[in-house]
Amino acid sequence: MVDASREEITEGSLVRSLLVLAAPLVVQNLVQVVQNVVDTFWVGRLGENAVAAVGLNFPIIALVGSAGIVMLTGTQVLVSQRIGAADQHAARRAAFHGVTLSLGVGVIVTALVALNAGTIVEVVVSGDEVVPLATEYLATYMLGYTVMAMSDALEGGFVGWGDSRAAMYSNVAAVVVNLGLDPFLILGWGPFPELGVEGAALATVAGYTVGFAIALALYLRGRDGYRFTRRAAGFDLAEYREILDIGLPRGGQMVASQSVRILIIAVVSAVSGPAGLAAYTIGARVAAVAFIPAQGLSGAAQSIVGQNLGADNPGRARRTTWIGAAVAAGALGFAGLLQWFGPGLIVNVFVEDMTPQGFALSVDYLKILALGYWAIGAMYMFNAGFNGARRTKVSMVADLLKYWAVRLPIAAAGALLLDYGVHAVFWAVTISNVVGAVGAALYYYYTTNNGMLERAAEQASGASAD
Repeated sequence: MVDASREEITEGSLVRSLLVLAAPLVVQNLVQVVQNVVDTFWVGRLGENAVAAVGLNFPIIALVGSAGIVMLTGTQVLVSQRIGAADQHAARRAAFHGVTLSLGVGVIVTALVALNAGTIVEVVVSGDEVVPLATEYLATYMLGYTVMAMSDALEGGFVGWGDSRAAMYSNVAAVVVNLGLDPFLILGWGPFPELGVEGAALATVAGYTVGFAIALALYLRGRDGYRFTRRAAGFDLAEYREILDIGLPRGGQMVASQSVRILIIAVVSAVSGPAGLAAYTIGARVAAVAFIPAQGLSGAAQSIVGQNLGADNPGRARRTTWIGAAVAAGALGFAGLLQWFGPGLIVNVFVEDMTPQGFALSVDYLKILALGYWAIGAMYMFNAGFNGARRTKVSMVADLLKYWAVRLPIAAAGALLLDYGVHAVFWAVTISNVVGAVGAALYYYYTTNNGMLERAAEQASGASAD
């Protein structure tokens, strides 16, 4: 497996560059999803309430993680555009500022969330059985948040440079440690105490701490020119502002999506209880597996678009997005087809003692989700096209409309007003995915035909010259 050089990205085969750069990211995403799946498997040995407790934390953790996404996106886009413009020193400077910004933000977010975990969980869901477990998981998970945020920034710099293997090494190590500790800490194998959901969170924290240590070592030692240098070190407010200017809309995009997911979990809890929460959790976990190819292609495309704009190749940047959208939609469409024909088997793998109601709801949700997989793949790529061009505000608005104007109204009205129950939520997810993808494609076509990428190339080359 080789890396994609600047010359290949800006002059060679786009398909090859996409696949070469995406391959390690696909592996990285795969092992992260395997981690989530295995976590759910072991937590599932504790029963339906434990699965629901961990599941309702997914959007909370993702919402909190939006701060890390800000630094990851800002660092990746800035590094990629500066490498495209052949300015390695400026790219290294961006990477250093991304990591140090993550350190400061991570410490603040950790303190705020860990000290208020119980209040945060109670805002989302009520229930004597689920709330204590969910609070325990969230408070423990936050112990590792700062190193996770710094790892994200390091990863963004590596991928922006064109070296996606380094990010893969770090994440694979994190997952291996997590998976190895899961049964010991969750179920109390061997000399370890049975910690339940707290053990699942501790295993995750331990894994990401090891992953961060590896990423930091690679950054300090250096890989293909991407490394720490004293000359790049410093605390330049202009650099921090530029990272935040690019990344904040991406963080806002995460806030928009995850806050709606939190509200939807509240709706699911109100109309169907732990059985519905467990079904929603299983659907989210399985969907995360299906999205792996699109996520890898999206990360690769974001860097390829950025480097080509830095090299003043807006046409190649445009082709990258459309090629990636076609590949991602096809891959996820095939995954949806497989899921449609085997939902019951998938559910049984996750929770062996699920109630009949929980099983039936899980099967229904998996089949409904499968219908919109192709759309999720396409939207990943259009967002990557906008993000690579520093138009992260467009991606943010697209997700705001998708989640707040389509998903939440359909879910809330259908479940609470029209009495369609939790199935209204399931259909709201798929409908919003399809509407979002079609809208993003139309707007990308419109804005690129009106010079959006040409203006982005001028901005990237101008910033590098400065």
